[in-house]
Amino acid sequence: VQLQAFGGGLVQAGGSLRLSCAASGRTLSSKSLGWFRQAPGMEREFVATIIRSDSRSYHAESVKGRFTISKDNAKNMVYLQMNSLKPEDTAVYYCAAASVFYGFPVIDQNKYDYWGQGTLVTVSS
Repeated sequence: VQLQAFGGGLVQAGGSLRLSCAASGRTLSSKSLGWFRQAPGMEREFVATIIRSDSRSYHAESVKGRFTISKDNAKNMVYLQMNSLKPEDTAVYYCAAASVFYGFPVIDQNKYDYWGQGTLVTVSS
């Protein structure tokens, strides 16, 4: 599975962005799709995840109510709608796919097998 994230950019605090991630290759092997982010000097952290088969999703507390993960299986796309952006949301955002079906939303990045190259989101104050 190959993943390509795009849609990042510079936005003012309070603004919105929608990130997209295009999957290609053996996409049916992607059981969970997730977004993670890594701010400068910080470790990569979980943002949101969605189960491909039943659309159950889970969002990190820091983004709950502001970000929404969604997917389009027919187009092999996963999205992250980000609203009410804050400067602390500034990071490189990565999409990822897990090939194992765990039966629950997967927040552990070690369970993800495939990663996109990342797209930079910068939120100015």
